[in-house]
Amino acid sequence: MANIGIDLGTTNSLVAAVLSGKARVLLDEHERSILPSAVVLQDDGTAVALGEDALQRRLESNEQLFTSTKRFIGQAPQQVADEAQRLGYSLADDDGVVRFQLSPDKRITPVEIAALLLKQLNTTAEECLFGSPTGAVITVPAYFDDAQRQATKDAAKIAGLEVLRLINEPTAAALAYGLQTGATGRKVVVYDLGGGTFDVSILELDDGVFQVKSTAGDTQLGGDDFDHALSRILLQQFGLTTVDSQIYRQVLNAAKSAKHQLTDNESADISLNIQGQEVDINIDRATAHAIWSPILQRTQAACEQALKDAGMTHSDIDDVVLVGGSTRMPLVRDFAKTFFQKEPHVDLNPDEVVAIGAAIQADVLTGNSELAEDILLLDVLPLSLGIEIMGGIVERIIPRCTPIPASASQRFTTHVDAQQSMKLHVLQGERELVNDNRSLAQFSLDGLPNLPAGVPRINVVFTVDANGLLQVEATEEFTGTQAAITVTPAHGLDEDEIEEMLEAAIDNAESDVEKRLLIEAATEAEQVLYALQGALAADAALIQSDEERQSIDQVSSDLRNAILNSDRQRIAQLTRRLDEVSAPFAQRRIERDLAIALEGRTTDDVAVHLGVSPD
Repeated sequence: MANIGIDLGTTNSLVAAVLSGKARVLLDEHERSILPSAVVLQDDGTAVALGEDALQRRLESNEQLFTSTKRFIGQAPQQVADEAQRLGYSLADDDGVVRFQLSPDKRITPVEIAALLLKQLNTTAEECLFGSPTGAVITVPAYFDDAQRQATKDAAKIAGLEVLRLINEPTAAALAYGLQTGATGRKVVVYDLGGGTFDVSILELDDGVFQVKSTAGDTQLGGDDFDHALSRILLQQFGLTTVDSQIYRQVLNAAKSAKHQLTDNESADISLNIQGQEVDINIDRATAHAIWSPILQRTQAACEQALKDAGMTHSDIDDVVLVGGSTRMPLVRDFAKTFFQKEPHVDLNPDEVVAIGAAIQADVLTGNSELAEDILLLDVLPLSLGIEIMGGIVERIIPRCTPIPASASQRFTTHVDAQQSMKLHVLQGERELVNDNRSLAQFSLDGLPNLPAGVPRINVVFTVDANGLLQVEATEEFTGTQAAITVTPAHGLDEDEIEEMLEAAIDNAESDVEKRLLIEAATEAEQVLYALQGALAADAALIQSDEERQSIDQVSSDLRNAILNSDRQRIAQLTRRLDEVSAPFAQRRIERDLAIALEGRTTDDVAVHLGVSPD
């Protein structure tokens, strides 16, 4: 069975595989390649819709739509509080882990939401491949730190996926484009602006080796920011200063639609009904670009940093590759062309290229790939890793942009006579002071020998695997005393929580399916009842007998009781029965409407109306 590649995106997600020697995205049952990263949850945590169905669903009072949750994964609550408020999410007052409050007694984490999306992608793969994939390569933003990478692996584990490797999204894109162009000995910029994250990487391609020379970016910058910026301007034009989350989402969707229109047109029309008032606005491309330019300029600093880290200038760059749906915007393409002084490549679908690259890497890991057997992929560490030393200073052990997998060590000693224990504080970042960097983990090396300060020798080894995950080991060389830790993010789920979720998923698999089927049946029944009630109120005169009306009313009443009693089989049965008993009434309405439509027309008019020859 094949391995798969997954692009778990902020806005959209995709799954791909190599089939018959070609990497291609896999389609779901509706022939769609893109799964919007959206989930509708009830207040008990039940997922009732995912992807496009979630975006289209008319939400009930006990349902909530979650989008862009990748921005919250592996983060601390205080880092994302403003974002949560803007999107209408309630954060639970918890133990340093981001948890969305669904109801007074139910919470859910971004990791669990990501797991739902990954599970859906895996289901699509199973249907296309006629079996379960062996393993998966999952892409992450190059600037994702250790906590965010570990959280992504946790989500995959909950979804029942075996993660073969995490690779950076720009690296996956470079792999796809490298094979496409056959470029060797060239220096390539991958400018990746997606829905919620931005990465820029500089790679050197030579004889099948894809080596990332530098990477920079912003995990809180993407197409969503363009949508929010335009939404704020629209709200100002509407004269609204304070709105609830429902109205804001309505305006946000309109802004997103306008952004898409402006990709191919010089202007966009926006029509909204806000608080009962119809609002029509036309916005031209120049106005929108003026709103968006400050956001786009934030990518310039990362581009300059990537060039500096790689020891290159604009003139050294041979190719520029654009990745991510936001790079369809003319403003973005013009910026990339101007800044890098090269016409960018847009040969492949920017939404699909990352998934295709992941699929190629997944195929390489099968060990028998014919597609890319001579390719070597070398990622780099996005941020430096180090340890706290005296005075609250960070001593870097592995600098940023080091190719991974990597290992490095350094010796330390004690500062107090007869010191029995040493605390090791592992940090990530580029600042000099501990408080300005991100804390990854803390552990202690106990049992040190009773020696004067400065005599013990403690060797600290940092090891980063191919997924960018870190293990730290400390050894006192005189006694051989050891301590080690595999860094688990401070803002993710602990192992017990993951195991509980896995056990819960297995134990409740059948009941979870039944819950979803019940919700779907009840929703369909309520829609039928609502439509029938409106039709009866408008056309009661078309009911031909008391017996017909009594039959419809009785079945309707029975169906409402079945919904209240949560009897799925009974709901389905009575929904079908209601269709049957109301069918004659529905037929009379159709015939009445047809008669009105044809009233006063000649037979020739009717023939023309029906598209047939009068002769």
